[in-house]
Amino acid sequence: MTAMNRPLEGVTILDLSRVLACPFASMILAELGANVIKVEQPGEGDETRSFEPFVENGETATSAYYMAFNRSKRSITVNLRTPEGQQLIRDLAAKADVFVENFPVGTFKRYGLDYAAIKAVNERIVYVSCTGFGQTGPYAKRKGYDTVFQAMAGLMSLTGERGGGPVKPGLPVADLTSGLWVAIGILSALNGRHETGKGCQIDFSMLDGQVGLLSLAAARYFALGEVPPRLGTEHPGRVPSATFKCADGKWLHITCSDQHWMPLMKVLKLEAWGSEPALQDNSVRVARREEVMAKLTAAISTWNRDELGAAFDAVGVPAGPINHVDEVFADPHVLARGMRASFEHPDAGTFDCVPLPYKFDGWDNPSLARPPLLGEHTESILKDMLGKSAAEIDALRTAKAI
Repeated sequence: MTAMNRPLEGVTILDLSRVLACPFASMILAELGANVIKVEQPGEGDETRSFEPFVENGETATSAYYMAFNRSKRSITVNLRTPEGQQLIRDLAAKADVFVENFPVGTFKRYGLDYAAIKAVNERIVYVSCTGFGQTGPYAKRKGYDTVFQAMAGLMSLTGERGGGPVKPGLPVADLTSGLWVAIGILSALNGRHETGKGCQIDFSMLDGQVGLLSLAAARYFALGEVPPRLGTEHPGRVPSATFKCADGKWLHITCSDQHWMPLMKVLKLEAWGSEPALQDNSVRVARREEVMAKLTAAISTWNRDELGAAFDAVGVPAGPINHVDEVFADPHVLARGMRASFEHPDAGTFDCVPLPYKFDGWDNPSLARPPLLGEHTESILKDMLGKSAAEIDALRTAKAI
């Protein structure tokens, strides 16, 4: 037996999820060493295989959306609507550690694949049910997408310019953070099982996940009764913490605590005004937000962005440029940290990607492998995990179960 070099080697995840949140979670775990078996519909696969943007390579077009969330997995095609396909899933679940699904409430009960059915063949299974609104509650059967959860959980109400309307963030925050929540839940349940031998079901609601992120906004509401307004890039409890436009039309974000105030003033040549004793206290600056922001906006508007950023770096004032995506992936620090990688895909060719952001000392760093072709590993999984013969696999194919 070879030594395990990544922390999740030896863990098998049966992943029946689609689209973004749960596939993101299982991709994270796959690149940390888990054996992730992605179950897809025969002939179609995860619907994101048809989502734009596409990588055109000769006569093939491969979804970059699918590739972004399905690296390092193996794909098996199983028709969940057939009795034979349902039995295959139960057989595979009997040998798995984790079962992940994100179908509407009640779907897997109709298929005979709900937690009770899977627990009957594997008491140690960690069974994840990820839905928009959870397995219980008045909204349980409602449909929803990323932006619906952002809206209902308050995130959009906090996002946008002062006095303007609500704005969605530029990324699918509800989907991405739900993926992180699901990954955390799986790891927690696996650790609990290691201690007790007991499996469990995780009922995760994407709306709950967004409410769980309110954190500071909720603390202000609970402490002050304050419903936080939209402030653009400004922070509700810290001044200055905002984005400023520079003379060259570029933007610089600055966030300062009390110890940074006078270094900031010296760079901007505002010592005479900024040295007022009261202004050394953030709470006073918050109360005098309009005055402080006006002074800083005027002073910063005379500087070019990169020159001002360098001046702040020299005195330890926290600041950073507002980078576009192309600038991020050309940034020398991002590149030095290995946050731009690539893989070779049989259809798409060489494709760049964003690797996991972990650096381990004591384990191998996360691996990175291409996403699977649809059903690429069906035969090998059925043979190796379930001992199916070639004749049995042909029979399943004839029955349209795979």
